[in-house]
Amino acid sequence: MEVNIWLVVIISGFITFLIRFSLIGLWGKLKIPDLINRALIYIPPAVLAAIILPELMIREGQLDLSISNPRLVAGLVAIIVAWITKNVVVTILAGMGVLLLFQVSNLIIRFVFI
Repeated sequence: MEVNIWLVVIISGFITFLIRFSLIGLWGKLKIPDLINRALIYIPPAVLAAIILPELMIREGQLDLSISNPRLVAGLVAIIVAWITKNVVVTILAGMGVLLLFQVSNLIIRFVFI
């Protein structure tokens, strides 16, 4: 049974490699129109936004755009810090710091008032 699993993993990896390598190999030989090249620039930010925005805005299965949503506030702070500093490490630390502050303050409020 384990041999079949490893065989599937190896074949899948090989097929994935061939697909990606063929695109890389053809990229230098094909003349890509300028319009497509300009459009390809927007793919990474669009994919990143599609991954991150639902995590920031959806809380417990509901759309939550309130100030009480810690992920949204931390994300907004991270956006502002990224815009000002243009430093990835500072941006990540600022976002994580705000999220940590929200979580710690929530724990303190629960501990004191409950």
